[in-house]
Amino acid sequence: MTERELEYAWFFRTEFPSVLRTVFLILRDRGRAEDIAQDAFMQLYTHWRKVSRYERPEAWVRRIAIRMALRQQKRERMRTVLERAAVGPALDRATDPDLAEAMKSLSPTQRAIVVLYYYEDRPTAEIVEILGMSQSTVRVHLSRARRHLAELLREEVPGDVG
Repeated sequence: MTERELEYAWFFRTEFPSVLRTVFLILRDRGRAEDIAQDAFMQLYTHWRKVSRYERPEAWVRRIAIRMALRQQKRERMRTVLERAAVGPALDRATDPDLAEAMKSLSPTQRAIVVLYYYEDRPTAEIVEILGMSQSTVRVHLSRARRHLAELLREEVPGDVG
């Protein structure tokens, strides 16, 4: 092991329990807290050459872990709200004969993007990964599909995808 790797290993052993405790107290879920703390320390390892020279590298890794925990918590909270609000309506929309007929008029790509975005509540970045398209291509397809569906269903055209 190099000297830098030994420094990192020592730092990890001394700081990981404290960062894990912080993340656990935010999330109240040990498994997710462990995953996030490990991810934060992986980022630290990637940047160790630079961060190890900081006056307080433990503050850097703790800040990264807290940001990740807060993002995770926000996603979970939003998912819960959306699931509660959308389970009934989403199933109704899935079986709505007018919408089902309108969905048939979309291209297969547009149909896939609409399903991933609205029915599976996936962010555009994830759709990009799943379909292997650029972010702009996904947004264009989604925007055109929404306009087309709105016209067919005689509804207002929704705003742009964020």
